[in-house]
Amino acid sequence: MREKLVIIGNGMAPGRMLEHLLERSPERYEVTIFNAEPRVNYDRIMLSPVLSGEKDYEQIIIHGDGWYIKHGITLYKGHKITKIDRTAKTVTSEHGVTESFDKLVIATGSVPFILPVPGNNLPGVLSYRDLDDVNAMLVAAQSRAKAVVIGGGLLGLEAAAGLKARDMDVTVVHLMPTLMERQLDPAAGYMLQRELEARGIKVVTKATTQAIIGQHRTEGVMLADGRVIPATLVIMAAGIRPNASIAKDAALETKRGILVDEGMRTSDPDIFAVGECAEIGGEVYGLVAPLYEMARVAAARLTGDDSATFVHNDTPTKLKVTGIDLFSLGDFADGDDRQEIVLRDATAGVYKRLVLKENRIIGTVLYGETTDGAWFNDLKKKQVDISDMRDTLIFGQAYQGGSPLDPMAAVAALPDDAEICGCNGVCKGKIVGTIKEKGLASLDDVRAHTKASASCGSCTGLVEQLMTLTLGDNYNPAAVQPMCACTSLGHDDVRRLIKAKGLKTIHAVMQELEWKTSCGCAKCRPALNYYLVCDWPGEYADDYQSRFINERAHANIQKDGTYSVVPRMWGGVTNSKELRAIADVVDKFAIPTVKVTGGQRIDMLGIKKEDLPAVWADLGKAGFVSGHAYAKGLRTVKTCVGTDWCRFGTQDSTGLGVRIEKFMWGSWTPAKVKMAVSGCPRNCAEATCKDVGVVCVDSGYEIHFAGAAGLDIKGTEVLGLVKTEDEALEVIVALVQMYREQGRYLERIYKWTKRVGVAEVRRQVLDDVERRRAFYERFVYSQKFAQVDPWSERVSGLHKHEFRPLAAVGVAQAAE
Repeated sequence: MREKLVIIGNGMAPGRMLEHLLERSPERYEVTIFNAEPRVNYDRIMLSPVLSGEKDYEQIIIHGDGWYIKHGITLYKGHKITKIDRTAKTVTSEHGVTESFDKLVIATGSVPFILPVPGNNLPGVLSYRDLDDVNAMLVAAQSRAKAVVIGGGLLGLEAAAGLKARDMDVTVVHLMPTLMERQLDPAAGYMLQRELEARGIKVVTKATTQAIIGQHRTEGVMLADGRVIPATLVIMAAGIRPNASIAKDAALETKRGILVDEGMRTSDPDIFAVGECAEIGGEVYGLVAPLYEMARVAAARLTGDDSATFVHNDTPTKLKVTGIDLFSLGDFADGDDRQEIVLRDATAGVYKRLVLKENRIIGTVLYGETTDGAWFNDLKKKQVDISDMRDTLIFGQAYQGGSPLDPMAAVAALPDDAEICGCNGVCKGKIVGTIKEKGLASLDDVRAHTKASASCGSCTGLVEQLMTLTLGDNYNPAAVQPMCACTSLGHDDVRRLIKAKGLKTIHAVMQELEWKTSCGCAKCRPALNYYLVCDWPGEYADDYQSRFINERAHANIQKDGTYSVVPRMWGGVTNSKELRAIADVVDKFAIPTVKVTGGQRIDMLGIKKEDLPAVWADLGKAGFVSGHAYAKGLRTVKTCVGTDWCRFGTQDSTGLGVRIEKFMWGSWTPAKVKMAVSGCPRNCAEATCKDVGVVCVDSGYEIHFAGAAGLDIKGTEVLGLVKTEDEALEVIVALVQMYREQGRYLERIYKWTKRVGVAEVRRQVLDDVERRRAFYERFVYSQKFAQVDPWSERVSGLHKHEFRPLAAVGVAQAAE
């Protein structure tokens, strides 16, 4: 019989502990988790990008619902533990659920320190620790009003930057003379303050908060000198405290945190503690690297490995604010027994300081240029005598040996045990060895197998350099290839910065991202137009001048300069009325060629451009909408006749195909999307070579994706099997929305899938129910503003490219 393991808390440390535990001994424990938050495990390091808009909640989930189901783990969401009975070996939640345990792990994290000042409980006063706090801030930020952040440490500054990105007027109030005084020396703190002020964030240092003022809600912050800073939102970011109350109530030994030994055991040998709630050797930790080390040790001890011990290592500090490069490590205080080496470049905004003791690095502060952080960290950790390179040390690894090295050569010169990813403690040798052993070829694969750059992402550049060194020409990341000659940025960076900076026009993108040309080109303008349409539905006005001619004309241009028009036939189904209307249009406009397409529709070829408005007007009177045969969007959903007529049909493939097409038509995608639904495994609709396909079987609907049947020939990947038609629709819509949000412009689904990985798509769309639903709902919202077709009152505007958004009622009618 398996032992019972109960975990209180579901943060990053217990999540990593479970990963190690399942690798070591997957069948040893029956695992139950009680999580006070009403959700699954997510990456708290990435809360700041969620606040700023660079990411959303679904993108920072670590373990979705499917992961817990797969591993047989019981997860109680929204269940705060109120009692530990050590004698009976049980825990009880606030909702009355009691669970027995053989082994217990406490991972209750920390609680924010709320300044004991008048008004600290007024509405509008928030802390910054979890997703609920972020969601509350996002609601408050919609007012575009004034915010005050109390505390100029890591969390405070990340909160300030996020709120500023949401267009709030932000002031940071900090007690000490310089920002981040625990991690930075005064010079770097000054440079950081200057950079934040240049971004429009006000900073008040040497300021003591006296009170939060307001009648019924927050109106401002009063300082000790009498100044009042107006604010409708106040963020308390003045520090955290280990959350050890439940352990103290259970008579476990505590001081600041829950006291644990080097094996993460508390004073009760059957109870462990990991994360921010634990205190070991007089230290409590808030950075993720030592928390993950605790997780590794606890997992080892839980599987009987008593040799695993926690060893303190200094952890680098990095600020997660886009565009601010900052690195600090170790002891950089002044002292008579130490020396320093300093480099300042005011023009470039660079400051570097190394603190030495007995010719060994004991502290490092880097601002503005941090690429040598890993190397300095390695020298400090190994206590290397730097006497022979003292004169060139501050210039970094590339300048050792007398002549500058290429940056790639500098990475190659790092030893195998040099730490690349500080958050997860991953060294160079593990990354290179795993790439070779498993044949990894993408950054996402490396993240999945090694965890390198999977947390804060600041080491991504180093990881990619290692991949280039290891794979040579076999690694050629499109992310670092410029979109075009107008910019040095790749598609991924452009899209990330559009969200992070809240850029909502093409001109704003070009100005803020420093485009090299005045108006862009035929490569970048359509891409920017798509990204803005997708990322800001309802806010960005689609710029048809930035679309290709086929999309502007709502028809396909042919080699002789005429056009072809393809009206939509839902799921390939038509009737006599529609056929007569097409015949009438063919006769009226003397259209020379009429052809049935491979997508089960009718194509009329040889139409003059000047006739297009009238052709569409006549087709529209018959109820036709565009087949979007020209579009970077959903083109067709090919179907077979299914159970209505076929003696082999297992499901209503025609009905599902029509439903999918009516639900999804009109929304732009990075490249064309073709679908198919086959009613049985005989696959008459050829669903297994489409971008998205469904093969109906007796037990439900088998979802396929990432096929190709053009210049590239590729069979689909199987996403998974669902039981109902409603589930099939939700999964397909979520899959397409994930592709819409993450695909690069003109990148087909099969190429996108190759880049992100089949397993990652399956994890986000099929396994993680919450994330899937969020993708689905974002698609539904975007459909309110989907592009529609040029007829009725808009026909006269066709050549002026005047189009209006589709109203919500239009979507509802289309889906009927």
